Amino acid sequence: MAPWYHYDKVNNLVLTLHIQPGAKMTGITGLYGDALKIRLAAPPVDGKANAVLLNYLADRFNVPLSQVILKQGEKSRRKVVVIQQPIQNPEQRLNELQHFL
Repeated sequence: MAPWYHYDKVNNLVLTLHIQPGAKMTGITGLYGDALKIRLAAPPVDGKANAVLLNYLADRFNVPLSQVILKQGEKSRRKVVVIQQPIQNPEQRLNELQHFL
């Protein structure tokens, strides 16, 4: 298991992320220490970057937006996001994300 994700007690997927807002495109750029680095095509203003991040992760993990929760780091580049009840095989999605690394 990579250091940037784990499962909690109720089997929710917990991601540790390093965010770079204000990028030209939204996407994964690699690892940043023990976090997955994601560029966001949104400014860090009025929660816009957080909204883009949560939508991006909901799309990547094929879950409704309501199942993607920003747990820590609302105003920080380092964020912890919980994906509740991820798809039946989240390992496949995680492997796809790691393929970018």
